[in-house]
Amino acid sequence: MGAYVIDSALFRDQFGTSAMRAIFSDEQTVQKWLDVEAALAKVQAELNIIPAEAAAEIQKKAQVENIDLDALKAEMDRTAHPIVPLLRAMKTACEGDAAEYIHWGATTQDIVDTGTILQMREAFEVLETSYLELIDNVRALAERHKNTVMVGRTHGQQALPITFGFKVATWAAELQRNYARLKKVRKEVLMGQFFGAVGTLASLPENGALVQQRLNEELGLAEPVINWHTARDGLAEMTSALAIACATPAKIANEVFNLQKTEVGELEEPFAEGKVGSSTMPHKRNPPICEGVLAINRAVRATVPLALEGMVTDFERDKVALQVEREYISCLFNMVHSAVLKMCFVTKKLHVRADNMERNLHAQGGLLMSEAVMMKLGKVLGRQEAHDILYEICMKVFEQGGNLKDALMAHPTIQSNFSRAEVEAMLDPHTYTGLSQYFVDKVLATKVDDASL
Repeated sequence: MGAYVIDSALFRDQFGTSAMRAIFSDEQTVQKWLDVEAALAKVQAELNIIPAEAAAEIQKKAQVENIDLDALKAEMDRTAHPIVPLLRAMKTACEGDAAEYIHWGATTQDIVDTGTILQMREAFEVLETSYLELIDNVRALAERHKNTVMVGRTHGQQALPITFGFKVATWAAELQRNYARLKKVRKEVLMGQFFGAVGTLASLPENGALVQQRLNEELGLAEPVINWHTARDGLAEMTSALAIACATPAKIANEVFNLQKTEVGELEEPFAEGKVGSSTMPHKRNPPICEGVLAINRAVRATVPLALEGMVTDFERDKVALQVEREYISCLFNMVHSAVLKMCFVTKKLHVRADNMERNLHAQGGLLMSEAVMMKLGKVLGRQEAHDILYEICMKVFEQGGNLKDALMAHPTIQSNFSRAEVEAMLDPHTYTGLSQYFVDKVLATKVDDASL
């Protein structure tokens, strides 16, 4: 049992994923620290800074299996430090005096930051793969329903007819922008950190820059122009991009949630026999997946201020900011990935109730088509006069009941300009979806950047 939701045996799959938990596990955190130390030893041996034999032994023993994590934790508690206990553990694991050359010229934050970046790189790969799946699902949904007519709503009220495919295409376009944003921020944030105690590499005055360059090449990371020990803007930008990437799946979840309401009934998240909506009301078919995504999004959104706060730091080192990052980065990737995977499932098997969409087109007795009538009448009387006439007619139907067709045919101005057949044609919602299909095709014609991640 875990006290925190992403680690809870009961709730972890509601707020996280097994893939992200593995990436940010204690074992992988320590392994990434060891990977950085091993890579540093390798390049320093190649530059004749430390003995080649020592570097070989460090690389050989830099495996988390050689570290007693319980003992490491006890030493971290005793020393109030994360890396010194690891270096002492490596001294025990390595033969001879090899471990005397580990961590040569580095500072703790170099190792911790670079290790975190290595974890983030893996996390981005997993997240981007799932994001592409979500985009593919939504694009397929848009194609499948580009001619399925439904009510378009503004301010929570019926407005004009659209197609469901048109609605979904707006989701797809937004998701594609998010994907491009993730790839951009990923490229910008995956930088190594090797600068020494205060960022000047004073510990390696002769060849520190070359060590830095070779280390980043060895790890496959970009080389920053200067240290980012207290420059956390990259992580703030990454957090913001991840929050945006989560908000769109949440928006889709919110749409499904609202369109699944009993009185609307146009969509339903996937339902399987045995799924229970209530402990006391057996009839309930709730949307718990979408509700879960909306809950996750609130938590993700609340993370952004933490990242922004981390940009305000003291002098050349500030452990306060680092401690906060340790708390939120793994949670952030877990929650965003969980939200994306949940919406992959929802969009793959979404139940689209086209019959209810058709029913709701006529729920207001034709009022949905007032603009279509106004535009036709406006060609005869002018737009504003036509609007005033239609406003009077529509308000009467809305307040007194009846339907727009009968009310129109009872008005002398309408009678003198249109036949009943013409009025009926104007009130057909299937003929007034505008360029819905065109915009669906336009979105689907765009290429999703699926280059190697």
